[in-house]
Amino acid sequence: MGIREALTSSDPGSLSSALRRRRYARFLATFPGLGEMRVLDLGGRPGTWLGRDVVPAAVVCVNLEAHEAPPGPVVAVQGDACDAEAIGRLGRFDLVYSNSAIEHVGGHANRRRFADSVEVAADRFWIQTPNRYFPIEPHAVWPGFQFLPFGARRFVAARWPLSPLGTGGDLDDEILAIDLLSASELRHYFPQATIWRERVAGLTKSLVALRA
Repeated sequence: MGIREALTSSDPGSLSSALRRRRYARFLATFPGLGEMRVLDLGGRPGTWLGRDVVPAAVVCVNLEAHEAPPGPVVAVQGDACDAEAIGRLGRFDLVYSNSAIEHVGGHANRRRFADSVEVAADRFWIQTPNRYFPIEPHAVWPGFQFLPFGARRFVAARWPLSPLGTGGDLDDEILAIDLLSASELRHYFPQATIWRERVAGLTKSLVALRA
């Protein structure tokens, strides 16, 4: 397995998969009644929940892109996670879950709207996002990529063989859609939350705003 696969692959033996398993174990420990909950997944896809050891009683995934879900407790809804009014029409949930979505919604105003959607939907939540100050930017897999000027980011992403950016769409759009948050910024949007720091080699790789 190469470096890129170790960092980004869904292969069970990859570092990224190991970190996801560890994070999910913490998630289950935080919400031990998950199997009986109705969960709203903002920005998620049905595949996130399929095959898990513990699957909620019902999951509604809201994503700008259309996704199909097999018959069962997971439902896919095409919609805007930042539209609190539309999210409110889905009803109240036991828990809002979101994995690596808030950094892609498009700036402060939309992050504020995203947080409003969370508050409208449930009292409990788990909102995960990559840490801006982790040395390796997770989308380009390049040290300090998030701090480079746009032209430099475009140069790196177009040439760095470990970067998946641009392989599934417009390179510029994918670069500009990434806006990583710090712990203090995440706390600003979720002032009542506990901020859990997921660490790798002593460094904070991801941040989770949670309220249990």
